[in-house]
Amino acid sequence: MAEPETTPAVAVPEPQRVAPVPPGAASRAATRPLPSGALWGIAALVVVAVVASWLDARRSSADLRTEVAQRLATIEAAGIAAGRGQAVTAAELRDAQAKIALLEERLAESQTQQSALEALYRDLAPSRDEIALTEVEQVLLIASQQLQLAGNVPAALAALQLADAKLQRLERPQTLALRRALTRDIDALKATPYVDVAGLSLKLDQAIAGVDALTLARDERIPPPPRESAPGADEPAWRRLLRDAWADLRQLVRIEVSDRPAAPLVPPAQTYYLRENLKLRLLSARIALLNRDDASFRADVTAAESWVKQYFDLRTKPVQTLQSTLKQAAAAPMPGAVPDLSRSLDALRTLRLAQERAAGRAPAK
Repeated sequence: MAEPETTPAVAVPEPQRVAPVPPGAASRAATRPLPSGALWGIAALVVVAVVASWLDARRSSADLRTEVAQRLATIEAAGIAAGRGQAVTAAELRDAQAKIALLEERLAESQTQQSALEALYRDLAPSRDEIALTEVEQVLLIASQQLQLAGNVPAALAALQLADAKLQRLERPQTLALRRALTRDIDALKATPYVDVAGLSLKLDQAIAGVDALTLARDERIPPPPRESAPGADEPAWRRLLRDAWADLRQLVRIEVSDRPAAPLVPPAQTYYLRENLKLRLLSARIALLNRDDASFRADVTAAESWVKQYFDLRTKPVQTLQSTLKQAAAAPMPGAVPDLSRSLDALRTLRLAQERAAGRAPAK
């Protein structure tokens, strides 16, 4: 933008001070005319001064115009460069905005997919509470089967304690009712007398397997007589004949002193049925033990013990082992009715039903 031109200043000569003149002299001087050469000199000086001022102003104006033109050219070049940079920046901004829009779109898609996956995972994968309750339910079902089928109180007690430990680690206030029911069932199982049914049943199985090796009472043998020294080679024949006849005569008659009644004579054909009947008695006692039938169990054990005393040799080791096993079985207390786990199972089902209703799912059947 051009600056306004300045009017050149005209140099005005400073008036010279003159000494005051007397009144009469002033009137006389006023009446005296100036010379013409002085007037032309003054006029020439004024013209020179005006021309010099005009030339100086013109030169200054030219310099100012040149400088303004240079500055305008510089500003115009800078504006052009700025415009180009602005165009490049605008293009880069548009590219960046397009990339950002694409990234935002992909981010929205990924967030949508993540939300869908999380919802699918929540629907398919059970939570920690559901997993714990499922494990507790399986443990309770196993404990109930052990009680109902085998009467195994220690196994059921260990299962209930394991379930209570899982719920304790879970630390959920809604499981207090279930833990209370578990505690009552644990106390009931601890109060039940323990009977080693499995061990006693195993002993009866071993006794059944060893029946065939038992020695019958009729098969007892007296120790053979001591053998006499062989006769010498120079012994007469008649003496040797008499010795042999005496030995044969001694075999015809046997005298035995026994402190127990005579063993019943069981025919060889009936020995097989005796052993099989004893096996059946022991097997019936084992079945009665598993069924907790006290009367049948003790009747079978008593009958088997009586048969062992009557028909088998009590001085042999297998018979003594069987007799000891039967005595232990007869003295063992028969397990009574075992408590059921219905309270714990009902509390667990109630808790799972409440959780399924809270989650808005249909109750599992």
